[in-house]
Amino acid sequence: MLQVNNVSLKFDKRTLFSDVNLKFTNGNCYGIIGANGAGKSTFLKLLTGEIDTTTGDITVSKGERISILKQDHYQYDDMKVLDVVIMGNDRLYKIMKEKEELYSHTEFTEEDGYRLADLEAEFLDMDGWNAENDAAILLTNLGVIDEYFESLMKDIPVKLRVKVMLASALFGNPDILLLDEPTNSLDLDAISWLEEFLINYPNTVIVVSHDRHFLNKVCTHIVDIDYGKMKMYIGNYDFWYQSSELALKQMKDANKKKEEKIKELQDFIARFSANASKSRQATSRKKMLEKIELDEIVPSSRKYPYIDFKITKNIGKEILKVDNLVKEVDGKKILNKISFTIQRGDKIAIVSNNDLAKTTLFDILAGVSKCDEGEIVFGKTIDPGYLPQDNSNYFDNDKTIIEWLSQFYKVDDDTHLRSFLGRMLFSGEDVFKKVSVLSGGEKARCMLSKLMLEEPNFLILDEPTNHLDLESITSLNKGLENFEGELILTSRDHELNQTVCNRIIEILDDGSIIDRRLSFDEYYEKKSK
Repeated sequence: MLQVNNVSLKFDKRTLFSDVNLKFTNGNCYGIIGANGAGKSTFLKLLTGEIDTTTGDITVSKGERISILKQDHYQYDDMKVLDVVIMGNDRLYKIMKEKEELYSHTEFTEEDGYRLADLEAEFLDMDGWNAENDAAILLTNLGVIDEYFESLMKDIPVKLRVKVMLASALFGNPDILLLDEPTNSLDLDAISWLEEFLINYPNTVIVVSHDRHFLNKVCTHIVDIDYGKMKMYIGNYDFWYQSSELALKQMKDANKKKEEKIKELQDFIARFSANASKSRQATSRKKMLEKIELDEIVPSSRKYPYIDFKITKNIGKEILKVDNLVKEVDGKKILNKISFTIQRGDKIAIVSNNDLAKTTLFDILAGVSKCDEGEIVFGKTIDPGYLPQDNSNYFDNDKTIIEWLSQFYKVDDDTHLRSFLGRMLFSGEDVFKKVSVLSGGEKARCMLSKLMLEEPNFLILDEPTNHLDLESITSLNKGLENFEGELILTSRDHELNQTVCNRIIEILDDGSIIDRRLSFDEYYEKKSK
């Protein structure tokens, strides 16, 4: 058990959070949510002792081991992959290394013998003889093939290094598992395996993630950082979000009688309890939900940007035709005679294990790069709008936000742009910030602002949720659901793919495609089987 007692954390004059009292117990998965800068990752560092609390204390049951997903894989460049995984259990790894050192002695002393006996006993208790096999199983389940097991970290692809670090965090079934954005850079198969692993994990899991589907799938509780406080809610992310929205609606509606408000909230909780049916904790979740006190649910203080893609130009029958598209990179065909036609009403998700193939296709569709063979024909009425994954070139200047946006949308009066930027959460003096110093999330909101003002009737979106917080992702999701034109996108956000797209095009390893007219959940289920 992990317990947080009267904890507060201050940096200079800023209080990140105060008077935090939380208890984390076995068999539960806790999702930590909050706006960017609220202190989600910092809270995990507090739990590991990497940083100290300003007041209060954090206690862990005696003998329990905490493991955290490390973000910096470069510090392990000169270590073997298997060793990095086993090192997730620091004590076991130290025993193994000390044993190796003692057995290497040319002159073996009596003291060495006694020490080895102690180490071997502890090694046996920790199931050390199965360590390499257990590490190999984790790597395989995450999609790291055995030819890399003895390689140095610096010699394997960056995407695989992320998986190695995740395997290291999971290794040895830690009593308390802390995961900061564990699905970043993972492919669909690895995310699916991780979801099932965490659903059935018997110990305590605390996770920070922007992936709403992931939070819904694995979390039994949500810990919300808001108003400088941390409060725990029973249920998954959707339950927290919908109940918070409902509570906000009720607070704004002062004319309703209190009894009507209570009845509406009670009905909502009852409905959600009946639908909690996707994991082994379903029964206990339902019982916990039914015990929720109504005054425990309060509206969030978070702000959501207004994302709405308006169309001013009517769309004809012809949208886009791609015919025998070929593109070769470094001597390999990553797009191999691809052909497809986009029709009215199509909202397409492009999926592939090859990120380069996806981005290359999007660059070609947007006219940023050229294909080697084949043809792309847009309908005469189509005005495409492109949101690239890498937007760094757009912000390599000293312009302010409002000057930057004025490049793409000419107006005589800045009032309209200032009003528009306010809806995108750039209020007051924010519009005079230099774009070169903006955060990744702020740059992403600038790019979305540019795209909305261009009013395209066809959208090309390469990982549009990158760098966005949960609030912006939720708003983007709604905006794309309501978009009346056609679109083609690639995203690791399961919820976005499922709620927006009605057609899936998968780019295979040989550069060919499989085109399916089905929902993302249907595709996901077929792929899992």
